[in-house]
Amino acid sequence: MRTERDPAGTPDPDDPPGLEDLLAQVALGQEPAFERLYDLLAGPIFGLARRVVRDRAQAEEVAQEVLVEVWRTASRYDRSRGSALAWVMTMAHRRSVDRVRSAQASTNREERVSRMSGEIPYDQVSETVTTRLEGERVRRCLGGLTDLQKQAVTLAYYGGYTYPEVAGLLKVPLGTIKTRMRDGLVRLRDCMGVER
Repeated sequence: MRTERDPAGTPDPDDPPGLEDLLAQVALGQEPAFERLYDLLAGPIFGLARRVVRDRAQAEEVAQEVLVEVWRTASRYDRSRGSALAWVMTMAHRRSVDRVRSAQASTNREERVSRMSGEIPYDQVSETVTTRLEGERVRRCLGGLTDLQKQAVTLAYYGGYTYPEVAGLLKVPLGTIKTRMRDGLVRLRDCMGVER
């Protein structure tokens, strides 16, 4: 864009030479002018799109859309409002941001649909009954263990203690605790009907 110090519209040093004239010729439908304009701007447009979109294929599509838009709307370019390069790159930036927003909106929609369709309704009463039955079964199987096995398993699995901590709490050697735990878990597995 022009600065306040540059109201006369002197050429922007970042603009490729003759870009404004090429745009004027493109506005008149001159294909050779568009070819030259394309050669000058395709790289910078793609580079900007790639930085914003971050996906090469998407950036190529954005660049193509912008160049088509330049072809169609070249007559709208107004030199008094800024440089030709700024006009085209603003168009490219907007298209790139729109592409990112569109992709994010699509992802959000898919996630919402997935969450809605992914929820499997369940019978809460059935779930509660099943949980209680499993709990009773575990308590019944624990009742079949020796006192030391039951205490060790209960402290380790329900209390969250490590084997050395269980040995310290029960004042039993660590080797004995490990043996009783192993034997107790084998008996629980057999009682519960769990396969290896």
